[in-house]
Amino acid sequence: MRSKLFVPASRPELFVKALYSQADGLSFDLEDSVREDKKYEARNTLAQFLKSDEVTASKKLMIVRVNPIDTPYFIDDIAAIVASGIKIINIPKAESGQAVVSAAKAVEVVEQRHNLNLNGQSPVRLLVNIETPKSLRLAHELAVADPRVMGLQLGLGDLFEPYAINRTQVVAVQQAMFTMAMAAHEAGVAAFDGAYANISDKVGYEQEARLSHSLGYIGKSCIHPSQIDIANAVYRPSDEEISFSLKVIEAENNAQLNSVGAFVVDGKMIDPPFANRARSILKMAQQLGLLN
Repeated sequence: MRSKLFVPASRPELFVKALYSQADGLSFDLEDSVREDKKYEARNTLAQFLKSDEVTASKKLMIVRVNPIDTPYFIDDIAAIVASGIKIINIPKAESGQAVVSAAKAVEVVEQRHNLNLNGQSPVRLLVNIETPKSLRLAHELAVADPRVMGLQLGLGDLFEPYAINRTQVVAVQQAMFTMAMAAHEAGVAAFDGAYANISDKVGYEQEARLSHSLGYIGKSCIHPSQIDIANAVYRPSDEEISFSLKVIEAENNAQLNSVGAFVVDGKMIDPPFANRARSILKMAQQLGLLN
């Protein structure tokens, strides 16, 4: 999921437009973008839309960001969204492994109530936001708290703004990105970059995306359609990466036939970590239709 388009659940006029965008995934929001007096209406409207034929026919990855666990909206959000058939729920403001476990148990209750795991259906997964100093410090704990966690998502706006940390302070951005990336990589889950609020600053968005991509993040949020093409281009395997990865796998096969461990491709020493990276690149290229 290279690009994930943010869609406020209180703006149903945007739902269908988002479906036909070029984003790999859609992130419908019940949290910050929805006023308290609109929470109930937005939740029900979104739940009905997620059951529609258009959503069922779409190949996009659908995600819903619910309200935080400690709010009065969380349980009703989970009940409505899980029952709608969504497969990924974005959990904001979680600051302990127990909070993630509680979210997972709430999801399980609704799945069992509606018999949603019958006939081999996959369980709902959790994408956990890292957006407070404590959650960044405990990122690995959150990532391994429950098997439902499929990824961590960095939220620099919430992480920086309350403490007057300048978003253009490259050192701060690098440190936060690297810390979360290592936690996700250790846990074996995906790392997703968050939103970039300055819609008019396409250069800044691309620079931040390229930084996160270089740290192993696989995609970035988009709060405006103009950011989608940038994310899709940045997180797409380049033609050079694909070509080199094909060479690596071919050389690896030959090395195995000759009982050779490390080997050289285009002047670079290749051993298992590099070969595994090549396989990941080719897998993504295959998913994007870049390989036969």
